[in-house]
Amino acid sequence: MKTHDQHGRGRSRRPGRSRLLAAVGATALVLSAGLTTPPASAAPRAATVADARAAQGTAGAQDSAGSKGSKGSKVLTVAVAQSVDSLSPFLAVRLLSTSIHRLMYEYLTNYDPKDGHVIPGLATSWQSSPDKLTWTYTIRNNSRWSDGQQATAEDAAWTFRKMMTDQGAATANGSFVANFSEVSAPSPTRLVIRLKKPQATMTALDVPIVPKHVWEKVGDFSKFNNDKSFPIVGNGPFVLTAYKPDSYVRLRANTSFWRGAPKFDELVFRYYKDQDAAVAALRKGEVSFVAGSPSLTPAQAASLKGQKNIHVNDAPGRRFYALATNPGARARNGKKFGDGDPSLLDQRVRHALFMAVDRRTVVGKVFQGHAVEGQGYVPPRFATYFWKPSAGQELRYDPAGAARLLDEAGYRRNADGKRVGKDGKPLNYRLLCHATDPNDKAVGKYLQEWWGKLGIGVTVDCLDNVTDPWLAGKYDLAFDGWSVNPDPDFVLSIHTCGALPATPKDTGATDDFICDRTYDQLYARQLAEYDPAARAKVVKQMESRLYDLGYMNVMAYPNAVEAYRTDRIRSITTMPSAAGNIYGQDGYWSWWSAVPANSGDSSGGGTPSGVIIGIVAGVVVLVGLAGFLALRRRATADDRE
Repeated sequence: MKTHDQHGRGRSRRPGRSRLLAAVGATALVLSAGLTTPPASAAPRAATVADARAAQGTAGAQDSAGSKGSKGSKVLTVAVAQSVDSLSPFLAVRLLSTSIHRLMYEYLTNYDPKDGHVIPGLATSWQSSPDKLTWTYTIRNNSRWSDGQQATAEDAAWTFRKMMTDQGAATANGSFVANFSEVSAPSPTRLVIRLKKPQATMTALDVPIVPKHVWEKVGDFSKFNNDKSFPIVGNGPFVLTAYKPDSYVRLRANTSFWRGAPKFDELVFRYYKDQDAAVAALRKGEVSFVAGSPSLTPAQAASLKGQKNIHVNDAPGRRFYALATNPGARARNGKKFGDGDPSLLDQRVRHALFMAVDRRTVVGKVFQGHAVEGQGYVPPRFATYFWKPSAGQELRYDPAGAARLLDEAGYRRNADGKRVGKDGKPLNYRLLCHATDPNDKAVGKYLQEWWGKLGIGVTVDCLDNVTDPWLAGKYDLAFDGWSVNPDPDFVLSIHTCGALPATPKDTGATDDFICDRTYDQLYARQLAEYDPAARAKVVKQMESRLYDLGYMNVMAYPNAVEAYRTDRIRSITTMPSAAGNIYGQDGYWSWWSAVPANSGDSSGGGTPSGVIIGIVAGVVVLVGLAGFLALRRRATADDRE
């Protein structure tokens, strides 16, 4: 979440969006970067069915070796605790899935790994009309699909038009095109998007562009998972060649990738239901990298620090860890569904629950200092949009105050000390928990204790698959978490009324069925606002509104804690480069840049040359845009996520 990390979306949901950056600053960055000229493009090599069969044949014992794939190849194996929800970029919302899509498909723009500002992707440049209602993108002529065909503006136009006209295709990323009125491709290198009203996210359309000649054959986009025929045609740095649900995803380096081929020949994501087993596999050299779920626990990280040939990366994260309440599942057609406890429709009850949560204990005892206390919806890593409540607004840890709120709401203690409503029914909540996340289980025990003292019963339901009951609205509360991007538009959009499913039978982009008209009005204002300071002010008002509603309560901002073997990986790019995450980035930099330990390549951990090339390509357009707007960063996932 979803790039939920959790409920699927990098729930941490999606990796990557970015929005607008000052043209002058971008130009200065380019001038100081020590620029190089791009290397000649490698000869195109299309992945073949033989590649897929070879990959499937080596996916067992050779995966477990961590460094051996097809004979003589260099394989990077990553242990993950999340399974794939879909290999269709039109449906996927989990952090793992959307991260894989970034490896498979190009987006119009990308984000510099150093600081997340926008740089060229499939589009080499872009410009807006004076009224900001028409955007024209120049599509690069050196990007090819892995089956050998040229990637063109028509592929991008078709991708967006399909999302505009097919509800199934709009499941994951429909918010990006809701304001589009027309999309065309006048030439193979020219894409034109016309808007209904100004949209500040036009340099951060976090949508994988797919090959029209492949996807136009798909029937039902709401059901097609893109997981039956391999290799899957793409134009990213890797080509997906094999997949086994809840087991592994195998990708082969795309030697014709326009930025240059990855240095590892193959990349394998191997699923571990038990995170301790994944850590043990790292120690034994069966995998080269452990991502956690999405982070390692403090105990796991401590056990790895100081170990020979193992490096632990511990950096400020881009996600939040929260409690979500069921506000009454409903669809856009007005139909209600699910079985959330009606007591949670009372704001006083929701506030009381959060006032009984000791966030200091969550950070100190559960995360053991590898996190900071949660406040607003956007983590402090993104200073432009970081918000925290005022002293009078804050729902501080106050069990006595929580008890008073419950009394006011009509839920008083009976003779047994249980909170009961006017109907005499005691408050007993079901709390959805991710079975693969040790933090959920640990925090769940604290909540049982804290809420138990208030007279509220709690059943912690730790499931391998929380997505099904979540989407069906069959829960009371749930652990939630999303990877936020430098630009928070996507994670803000999932709480709008428009994100609700069309009918109870459909799947929407909503996180937990929040629908508030005041919030929607603020969302529309920020989306149409090009002035960075003015937009940030509105975004903070949205965070304040979410906080006061109390449907989503942020407990902590966890660090990104992950580990890899230095005898397998010589160097790898973090994002941001100074102190950032490796897994679940706003881009493909980590896996694309990773250098095998036994490689003769002397690349260090700095900004890859291909990134510098991309920055150079974007200078002209950034200067051209300076006359009418200041570009600002917009990046998720997503965690989109």
